[in-house]
Amino acid sequence: MNGPEIHVEFAPELHLFVPAARRTGAARAAVDGVSTLGHVVESLGVPLTEVGALVVDGREVPRAHVPAAGESVAVRAVPRPQHVPGAPLRFLLDVHLGTLARRLRLLGVDTAYESTDIGDPALAARSAAERRVLVSRDRGLLRRRELWAGAYVYSTRPEEQLRDVLDRFAPELRPWTRCTACNGLLRQATKEEVADQLRGGTHRSYDVFAQCGSCGRAYWKGAHHEQLVAIVERALAEFAPER
Repeated sequence: MNGPEIHVEFAPELHLFVPAARRTGAARAAVDGVSTLGHVVESLGVPLTEVGALVVDGREVPRAHVPAAGESVAVRAVPRPQHVPGAPLRFLLDVHLGTLARRLRLLGVDTAYESTDIGDPALAARSAAERRVLVSRDRGLLRRRELWAGAYVYSTRPEEQLRDVLDRFAPELRPWTRCTACNGLLRQATKEEVADQLRGGTHRSYDVFAQCGSCGRAYWKGAHHEQLVAIVERALAEFAPER
């Protein structure tokens, strides 16, 4: 490697993003006296959404710091729980995270979801326009400059994805208050109000209903209710603050 260099060491949590050769010890990176440290770190494979403090020769610096030859940089992971300033905590999930979206909504977390692939520019623009944290496994998407905020979800398993998001952001949990289909708010409904959505057996067997104020979908304690209760109880036991 020619030209001036810095030494960069990544926190273990960030090793997923960097080539194996850079996971132990300090990696060398070229600097040009113009590019910011944030740009250098991202060029090494780590989305800035996952970066916490940047420490240069023992002192914390902003991402706009322009590194000089010979500096030693420690790249730390984003702290948990992560505070997202400036707006109510809301999420936007891409097309690949439908199950996670439904589970977050089940817990009452404001979660927008794109069920079709609208493209990275549109997703990033929606994140900015609605001030939502974009959650994705697409590293390229998380590098887009127009994002308001973003987060990489580390697992492909929905139960682990849910734990990851709850652990990282500690959102307020209000189970059974949102529509899992559209994210609208639920209200109590009478059997007569939702009768057109009920089959004969359901109409005879159930008397307690809720309805989405946005899409009109009806809810009741049907065959899968115990599975949903288990998801809610696990989340509350682990992540709800003590009352």
